[in-house]
Amino acid sequence: MDNKKILMIIAPRDFRDEEYLRPRKVFEKYGYEVVVASSSLAESSGMLGLKAKPDIALKDVRAADYKAVVFVGGKGAQVFWEDKMAHRLAQDFFGRDKIVAAICIAPVILANAGILEGSKATCFMTERPRLAEKGAIVSEEPVVRDGDIVTASGPEAADLFAVQIVDALSEKEQI
Repeated sequence: MDNKKILMIIAPRDFRDEEYLRPRKVFEKYGYEVVVASSSLAESSGMLGLKAKPDIALKDVRAADYKAVVFVGGKGAQVFWEDKMAHRLAQDFFGRDKIVAAICIAPVILANAGILEGSKATCFMTERPRLAEKGAIVSEEPVVRDGDIVTASGPEAADLFAVQIVDALSEKEQI
């Protein structure tokens, strides 16, 4: 396969460390290159103290360059809930039949981008009403895959979330 890149989008601060690190480890184990994006190229900080330097600014991302996009959760992900650039990216990946994934409170970004309407999804318990308001079929499962959309409830589901994304990518490669 020529392009084995996964884009992970983190908030400039207060992203959830495990929701970034654990999926990244799984992706790299399966041979994917991880590219990290944020709203700026300044070093980002996780809720538990992890530091991560984005490789690319959101404004410079081209969906065509990646197999999947993963929105990392943590309380900082709220900065993307109403962010038109984040919405456009989610819509662009989805429109190109690529994997679109989000964990913790980040599925709200997908809901607000209009791509969860009629799809089964999950997120952190406190934000499930936001998904329902946007037409998602809300599940209490820790990880939900509906076609090309993978959502998860929080850090405890990070490993299973990553495996579901890899499985979805593997299925696409066999088509």
